[in-house]
Formats: sequence, C-alpha cells, structure tokens
Amino acid sequence: MGKIRSCIVGCGRISTLHVLGYQENPDAEIYAVCDTNLDRAQALAGETGAQKVYTNLDEICNDRNVDMVELLVPHHLHCEFTIRLCEAGKHVSVQKPMALNLLECDRMIAAAKKAGVKLRVYENFIFYPPYMKAKELIMSGEIGEPLTIRLKMLAGSNNYGWKVDPATWAWRMEEAACGGGPLVFDDGNHKFSIARFFMGEPEKVFAFIDKTPVEGVMYTKADGSEVQFYEDAPAMITWKYKGGGKYGFFDITYAPELEVNSNYYACDERVEITGSKGVIWLTRCTGKMQQVPALTMFRNNMTISFDNLKDDWSYSFINATKDFIEAIRDDRDPILNGEGGREVLKFSLAAIQSAKEEKQVYLDDMDSYLGERRAK
Repeated sequence: MGKIRSCIVGCGRISTLHVLGYQENPDAEIYAVCDTNLDRAQALAGETGAQKVYTNLDEICNDRNVDMVELLVPHHLHCEFTIRLCEAGKHVSVQKPMALNLLECDRMIAAAKKAGVKLRVYENFIFYPPYMKAKELIMSGEIGEPLTIRLKMLAGSNNYGWKVDPATWAWRMEEAACGGGPLVFDDGNHKFSIARFFMGEPEKVFAFIDKTPVEGVMYTKADGSEVQFYEDAPAMITWKYKGGGKYGFFDITYAPELEVNSNYYACDERVEITGSKGVIWLTRCTGKMQQVPALTMFRNNMTISFDNLKDDWSYSFINATKDFIEAIRDDRDPILNGEGGREVLKFSLAAIQSAKEEKQVYLDDMDSYLGERRAK
C-alpha cells in the first residue's frame, strides 16, 4: 500500500490540530482540502502542501485519489456527508459528536459496512498521553479495581489563547445544526468518552443541567429574530456503571469572569479515578490552570508524579490521527469506531433526557428514541 491520501473537509480553527498527525508520517499525506470558503481552503492547502483544493463534497466523491476523509463540519452535516463519502468508497473520520441522534448513527454505520470502508469518530481526548498512561496504570492493576471517577470541566475566559470569531460559532447556536448545548452535548462528548475509556459502559444516568446566558452574544435566526446564546451550565451529571457498584460524576461550570490559562479554548479539565488500592489524578489537557504534573498516582502510602509525559493538548490530536491511519493500513478497527461513537452519543443523550424528565434514565432505553427526540 502506498501513502494513504487524506482530504480535510472543513478548514476552520480545529483543522490546524488535525493536520499535525500527518507531518513526517510515512503512511499518509494530506492530498486535498475542502471548504465552502475558498480563501480558507487555499490557506490550509498552502500550509500543508495539499495538491487539490475543493469547495464541495461532490468533487471529493469523484476524486479516486482520495482514500480517506476527515469531516470537520457542523454536526447536522455529519450523517449526510458520511453516507455520501462511504458510498463513494472513502474511509471516514467524523468529528464528535457523531450525529444528532441514534438513528443517524445507525445509518452511518450501515453505510460504512455496506461500502466496506472504515468509519471512526474522531475522539482525541482518549489519546492525550497522560490519559493513555493512566489507562495503562489501571489495566496493570496499579490502583486495584476502579470504583469511581470524577470529571471537572471549567469554561471561562481566555485573553491569550485561541481567538474565535463569534460568527463562526453561529451554527452552534441553532439546535437543528448543533443538536444540543455546547458544554454537555458538544464538548461533553469528550468527557463521556473519557468516562467509558477508563471504567466501561454506564448503565443509568441522572443529571441536572441549567442554562446561563452568555453576555453580549446574540444570534440571528433565519426569520430575522435575535436570540440570546446560552451555555448549558452549571450542570451536574451522575451515572452508575454496568456490572457492580461503580459510579461516575461530571461537574460542568461556566465562569465567564474567570480567566483560564490555556493556549487553546478557554476551558480546563480535571479527572480523579479512585480504585480499591490507590488514586489517580489527571489535569491540564486543553487548559493548564494547575502547574503540577499532568498525572499523579497515590498507592502504598506514596505519591508518584509522572513528570516526563507530553502534556500539550496537540499530542492528543497527533495520536488520534495516527490511530486511524494505522487502522486503515493494518485493516483493523479504529479505537473508537462507529458503534463506539454511537454509545458515547447515547450517554450524552441520556444525560440530557434525564435533566428534561427529572428522573434517572437507563441508557439502553435510549434506543427506543432513535431519531424521534433531539437534545435541547
């Protein structure tokens, strides 16, 4: 097999991290880029050396030289674009969340299977080196049997990290395009993935999800009316895992006056995993509020710090991209395939459903909703 030729669809801010896994990669290259904004596509092509610049999906589908596609487009386009690309014989890596609902997930999975191509959901957080090391420690029994996991996400302000034009976020403010709130449904997809990555499949969820208006941020709907933009926080989400007394907790806080130390988005994550013999603490990732080692473990009455791990968020993208390239090269499943992405989406939808109905929701019951209900 020669080099796998990839096309990046969607040349916005996040694409600058997606391209890192191709640098000096002997197995793949960025062959083409695509964006409805030609100037933006040409700029990324210039940075990556892409041979082709496209502005619509038909051009990619008709290009036999494109082997795989990275979809970095608004959520409501994930299903349609994935199906069309699969039917054109392209392997597809689709950004999280996989789709707007479970029915769309099923259609995407079926299209990939029918075409004989690989489908994966681009989840970079589980490829963050400190998280990968923590998983290795857990699997080797360093903290015994994992019992609980606590995740903390803080969204604040950032005066020196990424500057994102509010106009580019407009689609995230329309439920029909984004599928749900920016913190629980969108960014929360990362955290639900982490919860599964470390401790397995959840059985049932109970959640409180509030709304906080974002001062000064309005968006104009198609009918010309202006609507206030809200963050879906504060939120407190709890769950019980299948197969015994194991539990998880996810705390989401929006504090616009709190400046977050980050080179990227204005958010910071912390994770604590308690086992029968020890505890693991993880920090940094997107933000770097705590200037301590990204991974610390306590066991046998000793605290061990792991100081030599690559802890910049960019490394999670490098590892995630390389995994899908290797999956294609070696003809194996990617770490998070379509079925896995569907389970992560089910997790987030169950949390949102629980908050709406003010009761615990079993994840298996979410299959009965399929495409009938969208997150709100």
